[in-house]
Amino acid sequence: MHKPRFKRILLKLSGEALRSDKELEIDPDIVRAVANEISDVIELGVSVGIVIGGGNIFRGLSASARGMDRVTADHMGMLATVINSLALQDFLERQEVVTRVMSAIRMERVAEPYIRRRALRHLEKNRVVIFAAGTGNPYFTTDSAAALRAIEIKADAVLKATKVDGVYTADPVKHEDAEKFSEITYNEVLEKNLNVMDATAITLCRENNIPILVFKLLEKGNLKKVVLGEKIGTIVKGGQDD
Repeated sequence: MHKPRFKRILLKLSGEALRSDKELEIDPDIVRAVANEISDVIELGVSVGIVIGGGNIFRGLSASARGMDRVTADHMGMLATVINSLALQDFLERQEVVTRVMSAIRMERVAEPYIRRRALRHLEKNRVVIFAAGTGNPYFTTDSAAALRAIEIKADAVLKATKVDGVYTADPVKHEDAEKFSEITYNEVLEKNLNVMDATAITLCRENNIPILVFKLLEKGNLKKVVLGEKIGTIVKGGQDD
């Protein structure tokens, strides 16, 4: 068996990735498939932290644009990420993967409060840790939360799982002539305004030299391939100008 490229990863999942075409906000079949992918990586001895968005249930920014108070809307979005985190925890534990949900908003009945040292201890004991409720603050996305938690747990990389197989010059679903990058720098992502992660997340990763690997989530074995160092998707990392 090949040796994993990374000892510890932060996996960033969008809430939309858990939604099905059947209009199910959380599709059990999709969550089960994601749990299987994560279980395969755990078997390699890789330490895994996870951040999930909540856009399949509620998107704070969209609600704010429709007139809702932004702070209230963002707090509702954070609660949506907790729901997704609990769903993923349930399916991971069905795979006999010991999992902890840690919330940036205190709710001890359903999740542990996020305490960095406790999170590190869980990871050292080979438990998957799902970081819920974003950063716990409004105006920050779950992309920013993923970058922040990656830094805090000393992850080797952020793995951004999406519905497409990497970073393109334009949306490949809408533009057939869109070209895929196999490798790109943090500064190029910011300059070209590419839809990888928000600017805060990209900047945090750049300043802490944490590579971002963007790959297609629901293609069997892709997460394991990325962890083993196979060249799929797109890697965002530092360049001479970064």
